[in-house]
Amino acid sequence: MDIVIRPSTPRDDALTEQIELTADALLIDLFGAVSWPPPTPAHDRAASPGFVLVAELADDVAAPIVVGFVHVLEIDGHAHLEQLSVLPSFGRRGIGRQLVTAALAEARRRGHTHVTLRTYTDVPWNAPFYGSCGFVESEPDTAMLRELVLVEESLGLFEHGPRVQMTATL
Repeated sequence: MDIVIRPSTPRDDALTEQIELTADALLIDLFGAVSWPPPTPAHDRAASPGFVLVAELADDVAAPIVVGFVHVLEIDGHAHLEQLSVLPSFGRRGIGRQLVTAALAEARRRGHTHVTLRTYTDVPWNAPFYGSCGFVESEPDTAMLRELVLVEESLGLFEHGPRVQMTATL
């Protein structure tokens, strides 16, 4: 399986929204969630400051298939991994790890020294996975990071388990 990581283009926008929706189904099932926040609308993701990288299955060069993406926000000189999603049918093949590695490299290339994220502590493909990618638990120490905690509270994410901030040093 040949995976190519590349910058997202406008033709990928609707795909990233659908991939997030499909990947979120794993959490919804795990938590038995009755309600769940919708995926980030494609136009919002494309318009936000930062970058989106997609993972493309390139076995068929004539018709490559986007199977995952990573979205990193860049706000006030800070890089924050906002979303990582891989189609469940392509899970556990290292695609998420490739996307995280590429996102960290791109953030470094853009001059960042750290990347933060927020995730569920007890979900195996969340905090334990990110820990294996070099992220360590940290505290929200900027206004933006503290605001993200409030956003998560308003979305009801804490109803499904403890969440944590993690930081990777580049």
